[in-house]
This record gives sequence, structure tokens and C-alpha cells, in this order.
Amino acid sequence: MLWAIDIGNTQVNVGVHDGSRWVVSWRHETDASRTEDEIAGLLMPLAQLAGLNFGDCETAIIASVVPPADTNWERFCDKYLACPAKFLRTGAQVGILVSYDPPHAVGADRIANAIGALARFKPPIVIVDFGTATTFDCVDSTGTYAGGSIMPGIMVSLESLVGRTAKLPAVAIVAPDRAVGRNTVESLQSGVVLGYAEAIDGLARRIKLELGPDTKIIATGGLGRVFTDLCEMIEEYDPVLTLEGLRLAAGRIG
Repeated sequence: MLWAIDIGNTQVNVGVHDGSRWVVSWRHETDASRTEDEIAGLLMPLAQLAGLNFGDCETAIIASVVPPADTNWERFCDKYLACPAKFLRTGAQVGILVSYDPPHAVGADRIANAIGALARFKPPIVIVDFGTATTFDCVDSTGTYAGGSIMPGIMVSLESLVGRTAKLPAVAIVAPDRAVGRNTVESLQSGVVLGYAEAIDGLARRIKLELGPDTKIIATGGLGRVFTDLCEMIEEYDPVLTLEGLRLAAGRIG
């Protein structure tokens, strides 16, 4: 069994692969203070429900953009999975050329996205990853990680708006039936959800003009499914793309 762990700013995504498929994946809130024992207490019941044993782990691979969390996750792998963790940190580790200044500034999750996408599609490719931030990871026609774009995540935007206004309520991230809202909830959903979808389409369109007309645009991340249905430019949604990139990276890291 391979355990892939993607530590993001808001959520940790953990997936278990049996050599032929992803058996299960779980998401939970990122908490850098959570000890290795607390992590085990959180994941062990989920593993048992899925019929998995910690001791069956043969490989553990981690991508993290939250350095304070790294040590406890490494300890969890050592103590409970009995499997030393490999860390994906740079493109150079896994044979991905990075055209970025400086190259090591690209997050490990973005490298994993590029690896996962290149295994499925011919470049150029754009991966739109819906997380705390919405990132556009751009792989050019040569397979080089060419850079990208970073937007505030939709939940960050909504929480900021609601938190700074007295009368606007929090709303579900659901597209309204019409752009002209007839009440406050519909108006917020129009502006936040439909407006966000248009922003993604507009930026994706500009990026495609730079990378070329054959550019494939795919989505991943927690809210990716919602916006795949709303955005004209997004062609496909892959919920485990980052985990798949990590799985492939594990075979390239000694």
C-alpha cells in the first residue's frame, strides 16, 4: 500500500493506493499543532472502516506547503505506518524542469499536479487547483513547469466579504438559477459563484492564448467539481490528480 499525504493550508488530503487504484481518500482540517498520536487517532478509525491496516503501508510520500506540520506527519509515518516518509519538495527531484524565479518557490503540490497531468495528457496543460488559493499550474509544450497564476480561493473571498459586512450572510457555494438575484442569498451566489466562474474562464482564456490553442485545461481540488460544471474553459475534473502526482513522484525519489 502507498500512502500519499498532501498538506495544504486549509486541508490535508490523504489517499491510499493499493497498486492498481486509489482505495480511499480522506480530507480533514490542517492543524500544524496536531501530534503524531493525534493524527493516528484521527485516521485509524477511518482506515478500519475502509478495511485498511496501518502496517500494510510500503511507501509514504508527502507534499507540504505548511512546514510546521511536517515533523509530526513524518513522525506519524515512522511510528504508526512503520514507513519512513519521502518528501516531494522540488521539480529537480522528479525530473520536472521548472521555469520559475526561483525554481524552489513552486509549492510541492503544484509539482505533483504537473506530474499527474503529464502522465495523462500531452502538454501544454493548465491545472486549475481549487484550494485555499485557486492556482493555475501551467505546463508548456516541452513539459516544463512554466509558472502560473494565483487567485484568492473562493472560500477566502466569501469569508472576507461576509466578515467585513454587517448584513451579508454566509451562503452555500452553489450557482443560482439566474444572474439577477432576487434576494440577498441569490445576489451573493451570483456575484461570488458565477462571478468567480467568469474570472476563472477569463484568466484561463488568456493563459491559453500564451501557451497555444491545443492547451488542455483540467481542474482538481475540493471545489473543482462545482466549477467544472460552470466554467466553459475547464474540460475535465480529476479529484485525485495531486495524489496521483505524489504516487508517481514516490517512484522517482530515492
